[in-house]
Amino acid sequence: MTAPTLVWLRRDLRLTDNPALRSAVDDDAPVILLYVLEEDTPGVRPLGGAARWWLHHSLDQLAGRVGDRGGALVLRRGHGPEQVRDVVAATGAGRVVWNRRYSHGRHADAELKERLREDGVEVESFAANLLSEPWTLRTGQGDPYQVFTPFWKAFLAGPEPRGPLPETRKIPAPSSLPDSDRLADWELLPTKPDWAGGLRETWEPGELDAARRLEDFATEALAEYHRRDEPAAQVTSLLSPSLAFGEISPFQIWDRLHRDLPEDARRNQGKFLSEVGWREFHHHVAFHAEDLAEVNIRRQFDEFPWGDPPEEVLDQWRYGRTGVPMVDAGMRELWETGSMHNRVRMVTASFLIKNLLVDWRVGERWFWDTLVDADEANNPGNWQWVAGSGADAAPYFRIFNPITQEKKFDPDGAYIRRWVPEAGTDDYPEPVVDVKESRRAALDAYQVIKQS
Repeated sequence: MTAPTLVWLRRDLRLTDNPALRSAVDDDAPVILLYVLEEDTPGVRPLGGAARWWLHHSLDQLAGRVGDRGGALVLRRGHGPEQVRDVVAATGAGRVVWNRRYSHGRHADAELKERLREDGVEVESFAANLLSEPWTLRTGQGDPYQVFTPFWKAFLAGPEPRGPLPETRKIPAPSSLPDSDRLADWELLPTKPDWAGGLRETWEPGELDAARRLEDFATEALAEYHRRDEPAAQVTSLLSPSLAFGEISPFQIWDRLHRDLPEDARRNQGKFLSEVGWREFHHHVAFHAEDLAEVNIRRQFDEFPWGDPPEEVLDQWRYGRTGVPMVDAGMRELWETGSMHNRVRMVTASFLIKNLLVDWRVGERWFWDTLVDADEANNPGNWQWVAGSGADAAPYFRIFNPITQEKKFDPDGAYIRRWVPEAGTDDYPEPVVDVKESRRAALDAYQVIKQS
């Protein structure tokens, strides 16, 4: 009997453009699909609450789609490489394949690959979730890029990204499967209390809806994407959580935006693809700075005199009760939907870091727990960008004035009215800090590291 091939799924929960799955099916051998809820694999960051909600529904849909094609999805939890080796031992798998990840967890993958090969198991990994491998783009001096614009120019000057692979239509299962957990037993969904009502109303996780959102964006919203900084305009792609979980690949996005676009959408194609490029950039930076979520890239920020506001003030920021409408609107949108408009993300982050003088890591951890699109590279990369401590960061003295931002990007107040209907009434609190005075305090604090 032919030994099965094991496909280890991670953040690639899709049947289309999945190189590892395609390779396994082309083996003409039985295929076992395995997903491990990694809770103690070195270098793999445990998911936050909103992402766990998304994962449950994404896996549920994927399991059904795999079953429709004759296959089965095996679920395990714990140490990823140990679970893979256990399944290999239980099934006699002769080949193991996966799509590469680029976080610190890749070191566990490399060790697993070596041990499996010592056991006589064939192992292969594939490029699937980034348009370019992080070791392929370097400056003229041979260093990793630290500034986005030359990084993106170098990418665009390189080879065109490959086309997406077709959807896998048939997955031959082995005659018997290894033990599998029940998805419900993982308790990924909140129950006491159930805070996910807004997520259910906003999102439909899974590959099918990701494909629909891409098509809707390409044929409709992209034409208005030049208004992307207006949070009430609703012209963004809404693809970030699907990219984070690999329900859609950047190759699919790149391919779709290079064919059959309406004429008025073509003017915005390059700008949107550059935003996909920022995702690439953050992942390249994270590949070379594995502790991105904990350590300042610009180490002089290690000496920054962060404040120590009381927990009450932090909660006012977390739950949108700061008395600053643009900040409160963004934080309430985040709590309700698990997402936030990108412009407002910068405003809310800047307010925490520079007006409240709170260490950026505090905000990064809150976003990690509340965002459905929480990503190991993008989330800390963006927080460090706002803080001024990261790669290609906004200078620390660039402080997003939330009042000015509201006037410029929400001039008719539609976004504010949706999320903070009591703004401007006696029921709305006074600001927790004076925006102008706190800006001056932030600049004074910056002098400490500027002079050191």
